[in-house]
Amino acid sequence: MAAPSRDGDLRRTFPALPSQSAPFTRTWWGEAWVSALEGGALDAGRLLRGKGYAESGRVDAITVTPGSVLAYVQGSRPRPYRVQIRLRTWEEADWERLLAAAVERPERIAALLDKEVPPALAAESGAPLLPVAGELEPQCSCPDRGHPCKHAAALCYQTARLLDADPFVLLLLRGRGERDLLDTLARRSAAHAARTARDHESADLPGVRATEAMARRDRLPAPPAPLPAPKHPEQPPAYPSVPDGPDAFALDQLATDAAARAHALLTTGEDAVGGLTLWQDAVRLAAARPGSGLTAATRALYSSLAAATGRTPGDLARAVAAWRQGGLDGLAVLEEPWNPPAGRFDRARPLLLATGHPAFRPWRNHLTHPAGHLQLRYGQDGLWYPYESEPGDENWWPRGEPAYDPIDALTSAAPADPTAPVPPPP
Repeated sequence: MAAPSRDGDLRRTFPALPSQSAPFTRTWWGEAWVSALEGGALDAGRLLRGKGYAESGRVDAITVTPGSVLAYVQGSRPRPYRVQIRLRTWEEADWERLLAAAVERPERIAALLDKEVPPALAAESGAPLLPVAGELEPQCSCPDRGHPCKHAAALCYQTARLLDADPFVLLLLRGRGERDLLDTLARRSAAHAARTARDHESADLPGVRATEAMARRDRLPAPPAPLPAPKHPEQPPAYPSVPDGPDAFALDQLATDAAARAHALLTTGEDAVGGLTLWQDAVRLAAARPGSGLTAATRALYSSLAAATGRTPGDLARAVAAWRQGGLDGLAVLEEPWNPPAGRFDRARPLLLATGHPAFRPWRNHLTHPAGHLQLRYGQDGLWYPYESEPGDENWWPRGEPAYDPIDALTSAAPADPTAPVPPPP
């Protein structure tokens, strides 16, 4: 499964999953998600068609935020449908019970770190961690009023695969990001261990606590608590298509992106997109365009973004491929050659030779196959990024998945025949 893009602790975007006929779930919590979907469905036929949509790869990139799973699903019409599945987020009291149940048994925290959900933790938390029948609330822009429609069912089945691989996706749906949750568990676990050790002491030493001795008596009272933030961004309005008017699909994409950024800024005080340059933000917006291939609408978007940044649509298409390969780090690998320090980069060439590969030509952070059709680029994030070109053309395009091992990265991009022509970029 592809790694999620670097969105933030309260927003994770997963690339579209490939077509596959394997079972959607392998874990008990994944089965519980599917049971909640199928138990609340009113039409088994729609579920069957939705499962076929999911298996054939019609569900595009999936964005998960507190209380919401959002994706575009390709139906029978040219324009994909916007699908959202909502799930109730937990109140603070629910999280307190879960955290208390976790810190009582250190092996439960270890299981979460191994991407597993102990059944005892889910049972003793006091609130239903997994959804029950009827709790999933589907919304779809298609005209079908079924509950759920086949597009929403397809998104639910694909979401089960995400939960199978990473149960922190489920905890994010309930309202807490992985980093925040692990930090809180670490603090609670340390405090619990300290209390346990103190309780076993015969008596406390006489004296005054340091926090009391160092406290300032003239400190101003704490400001009042801010108003509670909404649990998730609201769905934007529908934008009708009019002749010679703006692209309604592009407006929907921009409105959804702006709402997600505003919600993240309101709840965390941080805007991960705010530090991007104009060019980087244009690449991010183009990479987030749902669907695959350059349709007429996508070509229009690329042309307008390229013109606004002083680049060509070809430059933008190449940068989008790099962004989808590794986000902002992947774009830097495409555009910013650098000189790596002695270490991993120097060990890569002997490693390639030892595994039967020819001697790659080094230049700065690049290693190029002598046939001129494959290249590895070492990023400042420690990953190897595979690139491909027509032999001798120096027209390099990102291909495959980055990896910490150069052999793994090369395997994900290498064609079976080095002399075969490289397919054109998407």
